[in-house]
Amino acid sequence: MNGLTALNARLSRWVMYLACLCLAALLAIVVYGVVLRYVFNDAPAYVEQVALLLVVSVAMFGASAGVRDAGHIGLDSLVKILPKPVQHACKVLVLLLTLAFALALIAGGAEMAASTHHDTIPTLGITESVRYVPVLIAGVLISLFSIEHLIAQFTGKEVQSSWH
Repeated sequence: MNGLTALNARLSRWVMYLACLCLAALLAIVVYGVVLRYVFNDAPAYVEQVALLLVVSVAMFGASAGVRDAGHIGLDSLVKILPKPVQHACKVLVLLLTLAFALALIAGGAEMAASTHHDTIPTLGITESVRYVPVLIAGVLISLFSIEHLIAQFTGKEVQSSWH
């Protein structure tokens, strides 16, 4: 568990840095596009596509880091009034559902990447499957983070936040 925890803590920190970098790039590209469009009346066609790629990246990377640090939405007030065994069962169920969601991200992302591999994003000239890379990365990371939380739940340990 210690090796997995150390790996996941690093991965979570890196992916959060990457999400922040993508968010900063998103801000820069949107400001750039707005200035060129409204000040110089010359909007580059690629700005929208780059912004879309960055939005997906921010969402996927931020979500995966949120899973590691248990920052997702929950009904803690309801679960806390339940008996301890039911609380444990609820936590395990949520973690299993999160793992299932991550596996669906991987399967769906891989299928979409494969089906769009031969298409190109017209304004960027790169394969359409690039759009699904953040989804695949997030699926793998959420799987690892969910497995870590499941192990911790069954061993009575607590997963330390990456930002402690």
